[in-house]
Amino acid sequence: MSEPKDPSTALKVRLTPSDASAHPRVVNYTTVGVAQGMAYLDCGFVEPTLLAAVAKSAKDGAAASKRLDGHLVARVAMDVNALAHLYRQIQQVLVGIQAARKPQAKGSE
Repeated sequence: MSEPKDPSTALKVRLTPSDASAHPRVVNYTTVGVAQGMAYLDCGFVEPTLLAAVAKSAKDGAAASKRLDGHLVARVAMDVNALAHLYRQIQQVLVGIQAARKPQAKGSE
């Protein structure tokens, strides 16, 4: 029995920025949730000094806060098919990064 083919077609897409998306935003925290068949990707920013203070407290054995406050930078809603496509794209990027690092690691030995 043959496997079903992926019905997607490769297209070159050019996205034109809107006012809100004209400039990239820095995020250092992400989370994904799923509700009613939609995936919600939340991208946020937590002050690095706050993260360092929490890490230091944990290292010192002190009681750390159970909650951190940050800023929601963007929330993206997508169906699960788009989430699966994003997953494949991220895998390809990470494989490419890993492959690019291997020759550098061999040369530094």
